[in-house]
Amino acid sequence: MSHAATLTPEVLTSLIAMVREHTGIAMTPRKSILLERRLQPRLQALSLHSYQAYLDKVASDREEVAHFIDLVTTNDTLFFRTPQIWEYFGERYLPAWARQHPGGCLKVWSAAAASGEELYSIAMVCEQFKVQQPAFRYQIFASDISQQILNAARAGQYSGRSVERIRLSHPELLRKYFTASPYGVQVNDELRQHVSFALHNLLEPLRPAQQFDVVFLRNVLIYFDAEHQETVLRQARHSLKDDGRLILGESETIARLGTGYQFEFPMIYKTGEA
Repeated sequence: MSHAATLTPEVLTSLIAMVREHTGIAMTPRKSILLERRLQPRLQALSLHSYQAYLDKVASDREEVAHFIDLVTTNDTLFFRTPQIWEYFGERYLPAWARQHPGGCLKVWSAAAASGEELYSIAMVCEQFKVQQPAFRYQIFASDISQQILNAARAGQYSGRSVERIRLSHPELLRKYFTASPYGVQVNDELRQHVSFALHNLLEPLRPAQQFDVVFLRNVLIYFDAEHQETVLRQARHSLKDDGRLILGESETIARLGTGYQFEFPMIYKTGEA
């Protein structure tokens, strides 16, 4: 790609529209530098000399859409992000669920699972609960819109900041559920055997339809405008059991959507709520 190539205001507008079309994510022109940084290596790999040429390729090549989604989606996550969530899930929710569902199998959906730190945090909390309740069973369904990042979650190999975070916060779990690998650490099969993966866009219904006891939808709504937030929440509600629980990020709330949006979520949890 020529160093003279620039992201003009007109092309930036088209790019933002294409991001919204394929992911539902609402970006603003302030993200221009971020978009340039993420797209430049792909333009170079394809020997394209302008951002418009790349947009034309995405519009005409279905296979390139997947690469585009991988490039523009955000996948920053950590093990046990927001301690209050995990204290609630392990110390309050799981004991209550087990009492109410003797012999049942807990079904959890980690929506927008990114590179997998959240879903394996869920699995570790469930495994620790099994120490107290050996009959407890669980299944985790993990989804993301990016095939590349979903493959990383499936591989379960971590290094750098992710490993340092869990080494500092939960060293005993790092020793118990991970083994050393050439890449850093590898999630043990004890956790991975409980997880299934699927490519999924949160704006669309799950196929096939499933019903979950818990849906983790953390730090996702902030990337959507109100219209798409409504769609994502409706899809999540369709996938929750009647007594299911939706877990949002600490900075998220459905109340900000206003009175025009009515959702029947009898069991919602986020930081600071019961």
